[in-house]
Amino acid sequence: MTRFTIASFNVKNLIEAEEEYYRFEEYTPEEYAWKRAWLADQLLTMNADIVCFQEIFSEASLRDVVIETDELGQAANDAVIPNRNKNYARKAIFRKLAFEPYTEAALAFAPNSFDGGPGQRRPGVAILSRFGFDSPPEIIQDLPEPLDIPFSDLDGSDGGSYQIRRLSRPILKARIPVGDQVVTVFNCHLKSKLGEFPRPDGGTAPEADLVNYDAAGRAMGSLRAALRRMAEAWVLRRAVLTELEAGNPVMVLGDFNDSEHAVSSEIITGEAPFKNYAWMRRHNAQTSRDRYSDDENEVIQEAIGKVRLYSAEKLFVKKSLRDMVYTSAFGGVFESIDQILMSRHFLPEFDGKIGEMEYFSVLNDHLTDGSHPEAPYNKLASDHGQIMAHMVIGDA
Repeated sequence: MTRFTIASFNVKNLIEAEEEYYRFEEYTPEEYAWKRAWLADQLLTMNADIVCFQEIFSEASLRDVVIETDELGQAANDAVIPNRNKNYARKAIFRKLAFEPYTEAALAFAPNSFDGGPGQRRPGVAILSRFGFDSPPEIIQDLPEPLDIPFSDLDGSDGGSYQIRRLSRPILKARIPVGDQVVTVFNCHLKSKLGEFPRPDGGTAPEADLVNYDAAGRAMGSLRAALRRMAEAWVLRRAVLTELEAGNPVMVLGDFNDSEHAVSSEIITGEAPFKNYAWMRRHNAQTSRDRYSDDENEVIQEAIGKVRLYSAEKLFVKKSLRDMVYTSAFGGVFESIDQILMSRHFLPEFDGKIGEMEYFSVLNDHLTDGSHPEAPYNKLASDHGQIMAHMVIGDA
């Protein structure tokens, strides 16, 4: 039996000092030092075996954070872990308090293919794994073939189509050996809710002029962003299905930029089955009484169930009776837009399970709703809560 922890961590714009990432945005050496120290402290607190990071502009800056985490962890171990010659050194509490350095851990970084020069940088994602990788991680961003999404008008006529050629940010796919299993982990950061506005001749979009506020134009920008986010969700879903159809256990983590019940999230998880399809009229019914049989209901339930993903947060809330978990606070709205999803291989009630989740934790005390008067939290700390699933895999 192997216990492990897996976490999602949106770090908010991690890049070295004096590097302009977005226009007019960069860190001073002092700000970078503060941010690096804060991130290292969060990473030390989590002490997770697998961490999926979002908003990484450079691999070097993330390695800086990992090195500082190890330094903090070693200092903590020296202070709180007793020498073996102490008669109480074997107490279980010290196993829990000990930090395992990331010295031997593997780090995979997926840069953003949209990344540009100063002021035009675009973030990527990364996975840190104490278990290493079973095979070289894969990056999904530039699509081999454009994704065309056809539409039909209400009368069945051609309604045009929507096309994407690459994702706004990469998806990082890694196969990670855990115990006697290999788990396929996807790390994603879907398109945000910030509106997309056409910029004539590469200039400033008219909708960006808030003095001459264009409500309809800005709503159209939100529509474009939502279309892109849902298309990216489908690309992720297709990759997940490939793994599930091969019988591989899957975990999907990251910043979904949408809550669990949003359409984009439901695209990734797959549809929820009805309780019983035997009452439903068949798709090819010849009479009003022509419904699916009990045997066909079992076939449908299995076809849907074997490719669904399940929310770690929802499983924990159900188990613990906790009524609220949130990872984002903005405009008075507290919601979970960072998620951990898992295939049924980890459901406690599934006969073919290989493991299950024992606990779920979230670090969100630093979230300020964007109106906290005290710097540097608004600029330098993450604007996301960190979530972590405590898993056990293998037979007891």
